[in-house]
Amino acid sequence: MSELSGTILAFDFGLKRIGVAVGNTLLKQAEPLAIISAATNDGKFSELSKLILSWQPVLCVVGLPMHPDGAAHEMTQRCQRFSHQLQGRFSLPTVLVDERYTSAVLNAKRGERIDDHAAALILQQYFDQTS
Repeated sequence: MSELSGTILAFDFGLKRIGVAVGNTLLKQAEPLAIISAATNDGKFSELSKLILSWQPVLCVVGLPMHPDGAAHEMTQRCQRFSHQLQGRFSLPTVLVDERYTSAVLNAKRGERIDDHAAALILQQYFDQTS
């Protein structure tokens, strides 16, 4: 892939919520952006569509959960499918980033929603790996 330039959106996909972060290829700093918690898949993609139209990303980054030993689990496949849906619906290049240790870094209090911060960690990891 040639050197991309512009805005990148990152996603921490979950069944109930999707955390979203934003960054750009110039500063390579991720910022939490939003938490999408629509009840239906169509509702989630409607919200995603608004963010993508607003931010015009050149790339989408999706966190890929794995077991600590690198083995896949149920959410691994769901995140891969979400990544393919993003690519197909919005015609945007999408990359998966191993997110095994991102949630361990975040200390959430019970009931606190940190999905957007998890997405920012995923995006920062992408920036750090590609610098």
